[in-house]
Amino acid sequence: MLKLNSIVKLMVCLTLATGFVGCASTPKNEPAKDRTAGEVLDDSVITTKVKSAIFEEPTLKVFQIAVKTYQGQVQLSGFVDSQQTVQKAGEVARSVPGVVSVANSLVVK
Repeated sequence: MLKLNSIVKLMVCLTLATGFVGCASTPKNEPAKDRTAGEVLDDSVITTKVKSAIFEEPTLKVFQIAVKTYQGQVQLSGFVDSQQTVQKAGEVARSVPGVVSVANSLVVK
């Protein structure tokens, strides 16, 4: 029998994966580029893995941190409680395989 905590984690991961697989866009400040389905999928997988890693880190609140990925470059945004949270979220994101760089735009409220 699965523990309740495991079920909650599984549900969050499945929800994130489902939501991000179909949601990819070209940033407005870059010229339009034909991206393959594989490139879009790679970015959505990275986003999901970063969100999952943040969720697994007990000192971070996943709902405070927004994650977007474009060509392996991850952007973190949102409002958090401390500078330590900003640093930890950046470390967690950089540790995910496939992440090329991290733009940490988190703001301490």
